[in-house]
Amino acid sequence: MERVSVSSSNIASVGHDGASQTLEIEFLNGSIYEYYDVPEDVYQELISASSVGGYFAQRVKNVYGFSRAG
Repeated sequence: MERVSVSSSNIASVGHDGASQTLEIEFLNGSIYEYYDVPEDVYQELISASSVGGYFAQRVKNVYGFSRAG
């Protein structure tokens, strides 16, 4: 999955696969997590948010199922 770099104190890059609705988050510490059943609009709002980390904390973390990738 291709990810785009974002400006965040905690998140390095974000990617989304529309077919599987999987959101992939790469954190600055190198860990990568996949979040499941995430709609395209949530991804678009995430990458364009004024605070990517804040949006992630409110709208993704503890909302969607996830697993650590790799």
